Amino acid sequence: MDGQAWWITGASSGIGAALARALAREGARLVLSGRNVAALEAVAADCGDSLILPFEATDFAALPALTARAWDWAGRVDGIVNNAGISQRSLAIDTDFGVYEKIIAVDLLAPIAFAQANLPRLLAAGGGHVVAISSVAGLAGVPLRTAYCAAKHGVVGYHDALRAENAHLGLKVLVVCPGSVATNVSRNALNADGSVRGVSDAAIDNGIRAEDAAAQMIAAVKAGTRELIIAEGMEAAIPALRRSDPDALFDRMSAMVQAGYAAKMAADS
Repeated sequence: MDGQAWWITGASSGIGAALARALAREGARLVLSGRNVAALEAVAADCGDSLILPFEATDFAALPALTARAWDWAGRVDGIVNNAGISQRSLAIDTDFGVYEKIIAVDLLAPIAFAQANLPRLLAAGGGHVVAISSVAGLAGVPLRTAYCAAKHGVVGYHDALRAENAHLGLKVLVVCPGSVATNVSRNALNADGSVRGVSDAAIDNGIRAEDAAAQMIAAVKAGTRELIIAEGMEAAIPALRRSDPDALFDRMSAMVQAGYAAKMAADS
C-alpha cells in the first residue's frame, strides 16, 4: 500500500477515520471525504499526504467534478472505500417513509453512485480496490433496522455483482460486514420520525475498537479477501447461521423483539 492513493468516504470519524490512519501508517496517500470539515482536518493531521474533499454523500450531481479532482490530485486512485452511512432504531410500524428514503439514499444509492463515478477510471487504470462497508445487518434481518437492513443488503448485492463483472479486469472488491463496533453509529441513528437518536447503546459502546476493525480490513485487502465479517459472539455467528439454518436465525431475531428488545431500546433513547 506504500505510495498508493486511497479515497475514503465517511472519513471524519469511526471506522473511516481509523482506516484512514491505518492506511497512512502503511504509506498510503489519502483523499478524505465527509461532511464535517473540522473533523476531516483532524484526521488529515495524522495522515501525512492527504487531500480533504468534503461533500454530501447524496449530492450525486457533484460526483463527476469531485472524482476528477481526486484523480487529478492523486495521479491515479488505487482504492476507494464506501463507508459513509447512517443507521436506524425504530420499528417498521412506527417509521415515517421519509426515514426509508433518507437511509436508502445515504446507505445504498450514495455508495453505488460513488463506485460508479470511479469505476471507469479504475478499469482504465488496470483495476484497483473497492472496499464496501456493509454490516452484519446486511446479511440478516435485525429488529429496529428495516431501512438499514434493506440498504446494507443492497450494498452486499451491488458489490458482489460488481466483483463478478469486473474481477477479470483487475478490480478487487472487499465487502466488510461489521457487527458492533465502538463508534457513534447508534448515537447518530434515526428515530421513527427521522430525528437523530442522540444516545448510544451498550452493545455499540462495548463493541470492537474501530482501530482493531481497521487493522482487520487492511489485512483483508492485502490477502485479497472478498468478504470480511468483523464481529464477536452471536453477531459473528449470524452469517453462518443464515446459510446453515435460516429458520433458527429468523426465530432468534423474532425472539429478541418478544423479549422486549424494542422497548428497551426505546427506553434508552
